[in-house]
Amino acid sequence: MTEMLYWQALNRALDEEMAQDGNVFLLGEDVGLYSGTYRVSEGLLAKYGEWRVRDTPISENSFTGLGVGAAMLGLRPVVEIMTINFALLALDALINMAAKIPFMSGGQFAMGLTVRMPGGVAKQLGAQHSQRLEHTLMNVPGLRILVPATPQDAYWQLRQAIRSDDPIIVLEHELLYFHKGEVATNATPLPIHAAVVRRPGRDLTCIAYSRMVEVALAAAEELAREGIEMEVIDLRSLSPIDWEPCIQSVGRTHRALVLEEDCRFAGAGAEIAATLQERCFYFLDHPIQRTAGLDLPTPFAAELEAATIPNVERTCRSARDLVQMSGAPV
Repeated sequence: MTEMLYWQALNRALDEEMAQDGNVFLLGEDVGLYSGTYRVSEGLLAKYGEWRVRDTPISENSFTGLGVGAAMLGLRPVVEIMTINFALLALDALINMAAKIPFMSGGQFAMGLTVRMPGGVAKQLGAQHSQRLEHTLMNVPGLRILVPATPQDAYWQLRQAIRSDDPIIVLEHELLYFHKGEVATNATPLPIHAAVVRRPGRDLTCIAYSRMVEVALAAAEELAREGIEMEVIDLRSLSPIDWEPCIQSVGRTHRALVLEEDCRFAGAGAEIAATLQERCFYFLDHPIQRTAGLDLPTPFAAELEAATIPNVERTCRSARDLVQMSGAPV
């Protein structure tokens, strides 16, 4: 086990995959000389040269499209879009090309394309730089979406994505880059899309992803002091979703809370809640509850920004309400 920051785990994954496979190359704005938005490509230009670490113009649709073409020819491009907010400019390449070419070609063209995107609400970046677009990407058949919440998952899921023949989006929360955790580089990795139980519990199930896993775990600690044991599941993937651990957990606890940073209306949590309601209806003591971001553009002011996204206090309140409404002792 080696202790690493989240960005260091991603950097290590890129380095090891580039060392093992000469077809892996990086492209994006400032991935070379500047070492990437959050230092993720630090040192790779000096080690692998300009041919494999390519700085691009500010033209997301163009360089993402270049990555699509390279993947069609058997290379393994890793595209960094500086922030998920700029991915809106690359949706033609992602949705019309990367997601559909393998299907439309009858499998004649693989699409070993990995696209990394920092995103989420960070600290006072304003409405246009604080978006969560997982709901947009989840609605596209053919794209796979990873949401690593720990350095361990950041390391292994990125390596697995690069080796895949499918187009994979890796959503990295901007507030996780400088979080530290243990990384086992020689371990057998979990399946790329497997969900995991981060904390066992008996009273209710909290299903979260990305930075909200950290919020859920902190809330679970606080609730435990009150005698409420909340099980926390980290989805790790939004497309596909590994439903079985969620179903098994809800079958034990009989209550489910979906926690997400994205806006509540038509977000990822809506799909999670709808599918679980269908599959777990006879297990449930109460309808599935959702705690999510507010349905408005993210304010710039720090206090207002913080008020628009779930925190530990809101999560605890939702959990208490769910346990009490379903008639369980507290």
